[in-house]
Amino acid sequence: MNKTLNIYKNSLDGLTIDDPVQSFFDYCKKREAVRVKRESGEEYPWSNDPILQKGRFLNVFREDDKVSKSIIKFAEPAKEDLPLLIQALFFSRWCNRDLTIDQLTINDLDNPEALKEKLLDLEQWENYTAYPVEDSYWGEKIYSRLDAATYKFYEKKEELADIVLNSNKDAIAATRNVNTQFKMNNDFPIFMALIDIAWFREDVIPITTDVPTGIGAEPYLDRLQKFLNLDSHQDVGNKMIELQKEYWPEAKRDFYPIDIEYQSCECRKYFSYVNDTKKFEGKNLFKI
Repeated sequence: MNKTLNIYKNSLDGLTIDDPVQSFFDYCKKREAVRVKRESGEEYPWSNDPILQKGRFLNVFREDDKVSKSIIKFAEPAKEDLPLLIQALFFSRWCNRDLTIDQLTINDLDNPEALKEKLLDLEQWENYTAYPVEDSYWGEKIYSRLDAATYKFYEKKEELADIVLNSNKDAIAATRNVNTQFKMNNDFPIFMALIDIAWFREDVIPITTDVPTGIGAEPYLDRLQKFLNLDSHQDVGNKMIELQKEYWPEAKRDFYPIDIEYQSCECRKYFSYVNDTKKFEGKNLFKI
């Protein structure tokens, strides 16, 4: 992914992690145990780890996150209509807020003007703290976040579907090809919408596709790459999937490349707290 400015680049500088592979799987096991205890009704705290008690972390498996659950439910009716599915997923990732998505149905995408009015009637329609979503282009026309979510994806869904289909089931290529139109400095929202396709249409984007590296995952993936003596972050992803059989055979499912990228980002967060380069404040602080 585009990394013109990686604000996390130095977050692990000076910190010794003797075995980043073991630490990766140890973190995943502890974080998954938190989810299981919480969903079973146990009372907080769900871990004796003070960082997991105080910090906000995504679930280990993407499908367990609240926004993911909302997106899957919202987009499911469109799975056989690829342009509509792609519109739904791009809209969802530009919104990225379960409380908003849960108030809508796939039919709301048919009328962009009414959809925009409905979103503006909400106190907050987008999750602006999860990741930045900047203005984007199509040709010479520039779209705000709101106008892209409502108008652009409605108007260009057929063309977007063609771009994705012509990317040969490759999420990295698809992200690059879509961003040729969008011209975004941070293409992470594009990638998120594209990898979500794999939940519904593996004939278009398979869940086993290699994935680009986000700026949040880069520092930990660099550690893994050096430790494993590999040539790329994509090689790291495939090796970690292989090593799961040794380090975490009892996991509820096998990892895919997107999981390794995602959890490398979460490990970067976790060890940033250890390294005192991240503080328990603001959006980082977990609240029951």
